[in-house]
Amino acid sequence: MSITPAPKLISGNANLPLAKAITRRMTLHRGAPIGLVDARVERFNDQEIFVEVFENVRGEDMFIIQPTSNPANDNLMELLIMADALRRSSAQRITAVIPYFGYARQDRRTKARTPISAKLVANMIVEAGIERVLTMDLHAAQIQGFFDIPVDNLYASPVFALDILTLFRDRMDEVMVVSPDVGGVARARELAKRIEAPLAIVDKRREKAGEVSEMTVIGDVTDRVCIIIDDMCDTAGTLCKAADILIENGASEVHAYTTHGVLSGPAVERITNSKLNSMVITDTIAATEAVKATPNIRIIPTAPVFAQAMLNIWNGTSVSSLFETPTLEPIYEGQFGK
Repeated sequence: MSITPAPKLISGNANLPLAKAITRRMTLHRGAPIGLVDARVERFNDQEIFVEVFENVRGEDMFIIQPTSNPANDNLMELLIMADALRRSSAQRITAVIPYFGYARQDRRTKARTPISAKLVANMIVEAGIERVLTMDLHAAQIQGFFDIPVDNLYASPVFALDILTLFRDRMDEVMVVSPDVGGVARARELAKRIEAPLAIVDKRREKAGEVSEMTVIGDVTDRVCIIIDDMCDTAGTLCKAADILIENGASEVHAYTTHGVLSGPAVERITNSKLNSMVITDTIAATEAVKATPNIRIIPTAPVFAQAMLNIWNGTSVSSLFETPTLEPIYEGQFGK
């Protein structure tokens, strides 16, 4: 049962274009206008964050749209302070829509005397009064267990599968899905199963964080159109090296599909000069002008799937139904293969 006549949305400053795109899609689905709640999320001169909501939210079903991408600390604090403002204004339920969940790489203790920052962030989110989290492609699935509230983790691979099946429809027999490391095999296998393609793995060994010392390809990629699948791309070092080694091993083309385009430091320059024919990212993180201007980077919208998931949460219906192709195809009609 619906809690209120319509869901209400509020956004921080992390990704306003995505928030506005979600409101447009929800308006389209419902046939009634849904906009962002009138509010200001600003900074004092000393960079403290201040939030003021100008509309009545008492008893409302509220959705805060805020990825915790770079600058991660500022965006996380905006999310927490907005949640506190809504809780103190008697909102009935607060759902945090976090398209990109920052600090997710720190999900376990890899060495002595290191933090589990993802758990700390989960505690802060719950303590702020948020009652549900909606995110996409968590870096580690176990992070869902860090929360004592419901967490809906959407997946980009069903959307990527639709794009691949459209883009490579005349040569699907040449396509091979590649995992850029052993840890991503489950993700790559799931996509390979969806598009009925074989699977290869690039095994990498790191000397230290951010540096790859050695790579080997497990599987025959000769004359294959290789599609590397990953959940995030930060400096693009691993991705570009993987593309190089796949070409060295006989691949005819290399394309990359990555959910979160963090793309920090030299990433854009590396991708531009790499052997990647194309790289597809989503808009979970707001793209910089440099990313938008890069000819071999293409951005797939996530607003259709987030809008539908938010409406399903508001209506009390299934979110996992969005993992199935028959549900996704109508949502993304006409948006692929361009």
